[in-house]
Amino acid sequence: MEEEKSFLAWSLSVDQCLKEYNTTLDKGLTSEDVQIRRQKYGYNELAKEKGKPLWHLVLEQFDDTLVKILLGAAFISFVLAFLGESEENGSGSGFEAFVEPFVIVLILILNAVVGVWQESNAEKALEALKAMQCESAKVLRDGTVLPNLPARELVPGDIVELHVGDKVPADMRVSGLKTSTLRVEQSSLTGEAMPVLKGASLVVADDCELQGKENMVFAGTTVVNGSCVCVVTSIGMDTEIGKIQRQIHEASLEESETPLKKKLDEFGSRLTTAICIVCVLVWIINYKNFVSWDVVDGYKPVNIRFSLEKCTYYFKIAVALAVAAIPEGLPAVITTCLALGTRKMAQKNAIVRKLPSVETLGCTTVICSDKTGTLTTNQMSATEFFTLGGKTTTCRVFSVDGTTYDPKDGGIVDWGCYNMDANLQAVAEICSICNDAGVFYEGKLFRATGLPTEAALKVLVEKMGIPEKKNGESIQEVANFADNGSSVKLPCCDWWNKRSKRVATLEFDRVRKSMSVIVREPNGQNRLLVKGAAESILERSSYTQLADGSLVPLDEACREVILKKHSEMTSKGLRCLGLAYKDELGEFSDYSSEEHPSHKKLLDPSCYSNIETNLTFVGVVGLRDPPREEVGNAIEDCREAGIRVMVITGDNKSTAEAICCEIRLFSENEDLSQSSFTGREFMSLPASRRSEILSTPGGKVFSRAEPRHKQEIVRMLKEMGEIVAMTGDGVNDAPALKLADIGIAMGITGTEVAKEASDMVLADDNFSTIVAAVAEGRSIYNNMKAFIRYMISSNVGEVISIFLTAALGIPECMIPVQLLWVNLVTDGPPATALGFNPADIDIMKKPPRKSDDSLIDSWVLIRYIMIGSYVGVATVGIFVLWYTQASFLGISLISDGHTLVSFTQLQNWSECSSWGSNFTAAPYTISGGFRTISFENNPCDYFTSGKVKPMTLSLSVLVAIEMFNSLNALSEDNSLLKMPPWRNPWLLVAMTVSFGLHCVILYVPFLANVFGIVPLSFREWFVVILVSFPVILIDEALKFIGRCSRGSIKKKIKTM
Repeated sequence: MEEEKSFLAWSLSVDQCLKEYNTTLDKGLTSEDVQIRRQKYGYNELAKEKGKPLWHLVLEQFDDTLVKILLGAAFISFVLAFLGESEENGSGSGFEAFVEPFVIVLILILNAVVGVWQESNAEKALEALKAMQCESAKVLRDGTVLPNLPARELVPGDIVELHVGDKVPADMRVSGLKTSTLRVEQSSLTGEAMPVLKGASLVVADDCELQGKENMVFAGTTVVNGSCVCVVTSIGMDTEIGKIQRQIHEASLEESETPLKKKLDEFGSRLTTAICIVCVLVWIINYKNFVSWDVVDGYKPVNIRFSLEKCTYYFKIAVALAVAAIPEGLPAVITTCLALGTRKMAQKNAIVRKLPSVETLGCTTVICSDKTGTLTTNQMSATEFFTLGGKTTTCRVFSVDGTTYDPKDGGIVDWGCYNMDANLQAVAEICSICNDAGVFYEGKLFRATGLPTEAALKVLVEKMGIPEKKNGESIQEVANFADNGSSVKLPCCDWWNKRSKRVATLEFDRVRKSMSVIVREPNGQNRLLVKGAAESILERSSYTQLADGSLVPLDEACREVILKKHSEMTSKGLRCLGLAYKDELGEFSDYSSEEHPSHKKLLDPSCYSNIETNLTFVGVVGLRDPPREEVGNAIEDCREAGIRVMVITGDNKSTAEAICCEIRLFSENEDLSQSSFTGREFMSLPASRRSEILSTPGGKVFSRAEPRHKQEIVRMLKEMGEIVAMTGDGVNDAPALKLADIGIAMGITGTEVAKEASDMVLADDNFSTIVAAVAEGRSIYNNMKAFIRYMISSNVGEVISIFLTAALGIPECMIPVQLLWVNLVTDGPPATALGFNPADIDIMKKPPRKSDDSLIDSWVLIRYIMIGSYVGVATVGIFVLWYTQASFLGISLISDGHTLVSFTQLQNWSECSSWGSNFTAAPYTISGGFRTISFENNPCDYFTSGKVKPMTLSLSVLVAIEMFNSLNALSEDNSLLKMPPWRNPWLLVAMTVSFGLHCVILYVPFLANVFGIVPLSFREWFVVILVSFPVILIDEALKFIGRCSRGSIKKKIKTM
């Protein structure tokens, strides 16, 4: 913001701010001032970024190599089909030719629709930010209070009054408090675990981080305690939340392609080159069939003759070859596999918003995690408390289990104090009565009302139980609540509040760092109950209470014991609250209501310090936002999987380090000088040093990090070639979530802004779910490699079959529409079923694959070229066998009565018309003898319309081989004996479906006519299986060779 660069409101006094904005606290701005400033600053609203027009989004979906190849094939197919129909005078017999371009275009349209839908959802994070903005505000203008002025009409210099529960409408400088304290919940903006105290005093530092601006309140945050008067300093896009919107938009522009997209584009480019080369080769091989000439003088060509008809024919063959080479079903199968992966992940509580994220997870190398709400529960809980025992020289320490606001979550370890002694009763009484918080249940989560620390103290009281009753008897009542936001009944706290009636409250302030209440005890006497910063409470205490309730003077030795224990607790990242009471209240000993003569002193916070003197020290409670139980094991899993974890949080350095040690990101005595930095410390280092730190193995923690710090760290990691997953739940995390390769938001505690900016949402806010999702992502990638290998090997076979057809000069054994059917429908179910292959047992014990690793290595490529060669030879071979051989392995091929020809005749079929009466073709039967194909008018039709039977055999062999080949793809290296088909029953189901679909087009007359095929007899099916089955034996032999070669390489490495 330009304004803020020249005028740093937080570093100057209130009077200087008012002078700068030419306003006063008693009258506010004038209407004229407002109009002038409106023209200068505009309205207080977030800018609406201009989105891409629909036509632009649609065009972007076709900016893909594979899609462009398909478009080209569809266009050429359509032109040829149109020309073919025109030649037939529009008789309609060419309908089948239009099936191919129509299906391809339909696929591309569906693909574009899905892409546009995903794109249109991508920028919803910006809309969610707008939802965080306040709708109205209480503003002073022209000396008049406007109680509900629309927040969008605010301008810099406006005087605004805030109260408990208000959402802050703009960035503002606090000019004065109307209560003794003011607390603002700004964790979603800064990542701080606790509501922050605000005041009007200036902050000395000019270059101050957000967390340090204690006299500023920011748009979108919420007042949780107190009220104040503020002067507006920034509005709209100049606010901190506006800067985040700008960062989200910038991050969206920087989004890079996923590793899979890059590989598929690379594959598409290579495929284009291969198709062009093979198509040119087909024309070169067959040029003599459509271009001929006479030679004079041994070298001069004369009488050049060109046959457009034959040229068009071989052009059709080239188009058929392109259709065969392009795996049309690949985009659909990948989308289906990713969609199935999202369902699997959803069952594990990982909700994927963008399909490619499933695969990106598999190659994640760095997880950058927020701390509050991600590694921790974002729920304060008491984990330890201590009091003095029977002597002033010893402490008794109690450990507390449980990490949530659920009173039944855990308990006090080895708690034997069912009949609580006087000292423990004082702890319970102070925690329950000197407290304004509550607990409610909503969305399957226990939440706090009021201050999180106070809610945690009330939960502690429930775990302690009450005197004369066993722990747990009363707590059973807590289960009686509904998931509708209703308050949770806390019977133990209720018992203490009924026993001791609260009559007055001395609110917290920064000076004494404590709050207290005056209560009427059952004996009719008043008592002061105090809680606050442990050092402050101890300093004002004169006595201490022992376990039996007796009071002893608080000497230096006793203070040392308490301070030493307190130091131990703070070193573990605990927030320590001291507890004390006072019975001798002097003039307040009989205080009961506002009519009491000393009530005026309770209205003056400056008197509170005098009242809270000569206290009796009771004990100290240690609280924290605890780590999730499962996070430690998840960190270990990441370490084994070769994934580095970096924690980026807005919380303070010591707390962040303590949590990271506890979750085992760092070892117990590890030197953190090169692993732990504040955001400012890290960004002040030279760029080379920052890169060196980020590239060093091991965990890292960055504390007091602002949104720009998070974004810069993610950007640097990406520039270093890392695949970055960023987790978070707050508004401050949104820009980094958007920029990361995969942004992961928390589903329960996460803000809508974070969810909309993310690629994946964790339904259970569980860090270990990320690790499970990474494992699933790796498994999905392996399975995608399996079906990509399968589809490519099948397509190689199709290409070789067409190439052989053209090279040998025989009639085409398959037409484009048949190849399209095989690629889309027949191959589709088995390829999709390969996505269900079970994951390898050691999948999370391998390092993440490199983003530039090839989909298919050289050995696998060689293997599948060999497999494809067999597919091509078998497909063409069965076609040639039918025309030239009477039997195959003792099985008759001429039982239908067709005429045999020599291989030379088959090669020169185009010259049939010159053979004259020497060649005749006998009619042959199909459909079990119910139908006959005859060639009385023109025997040469035997090689065109008469090739339906051998063409059906070729198509059936191709389908059968590809079904057997799908079994080969179950494992890249393992034999079918070790990885049997029933390990993936879905594949067996898919093979059955594909065979069933093939039978449908064979035996349904209308479909048979569309695809130019005829039904086969049982004997012919037997021949098809005999020709197809060897593909399994060939691949088993190749797998064996591969395993042997890898084994020998490993042995050589070991001996080196």
